[in-house]
Amino acid sequence: MIEPLLNLAPEAVAFLIAVAFVAGGIDALAGGGGLLTIPALMAAGVPPVSALATNKLQSTIGTSSAFLTFHRAGHVDIKAFAVPALGAFIGSVAGGTAVQFVNPAFLSAFVPVLLIAMGLYFLFAPPMSEVDRHARMGRIGLTMVTTGIGFYDGFFGPGTGSFLTTALVALGGLGLVRAIANTKFLNLSTNVAGLLAMIAGGKVLWLLGAGMAAANVAGNQVGARLAIRYGGKGVRPLLVVMSFALTIKLLSDPKNPLWSLF
Repeated sequence: MIEPLLNLAPEAVAFLIAVAFVAGGIDALAGGGGLLTIPALMAAGVPPVSALATNKLQSTIGTSSAFLTFHRAGHVDIKAFAVPALGAFIGSVAGGTAVQFVNPAFLSAFVPVLLIAMGLYFLFAPPMSEVDRHARMGRIGLTMVTTGIGFYDGFFGPGTGSFLTTALVALGGLGLVRAIANTKFLNLSTNVAGLLAMIAGGKVLWLLGAGMAAANVAGNQVGARLAIRYGGKGVRPLLVVMSFALTIKLLSDPKNPLWSLF
């Protein structure tokens, strides 16, 4: 079967690859790169579920790259977060399976609404601490949280990295850089799980995903090194601007199912 990639204009493919690079850098710094890639894929004409699946492919490969960079730098504690990662994996498999049975029209209408919610979250969320503090939640409680976030990542995804980082700072007591690093471990678990569910459903556009993945790896490498040196500062304003801009782009289409509700 020939992939719909062949129906995309070369400039559209180039645009998506450029977006994947920027998204990779943002993901490594603070999470939220999917706020750029998923709406960009849908705006280019990729069907909603295929957009989620293809984004999961490029995001999985990019997150793997960032995880290895943080791990080599000694910031990832695999033993401490193995159980939360397992919970995140199980949740993501469930979410990635569930989304394939959802009406695509619902997803097309749901994405702009969620983008607005994500933009407001990034705009008003309190700043995160740079130093480790006492954990407010034990391993079991944190695993329940990561399982829920994992389901969200498998079902949709954008902002998952930021949600995980926020949970590790606010509930796990980690400082920002350690939280970002261990988020890569948890996010890699959710990405792999969601990708496996999408592969089983035959939703991944492999050629487009491979091109975007290469750009995402490059962006993740740049972002991971910046995060290790400077932390995740300065990323949230960009996410706010981009999420609202992409919302406007999606809602400018008069065929968006959301308009049929009014």
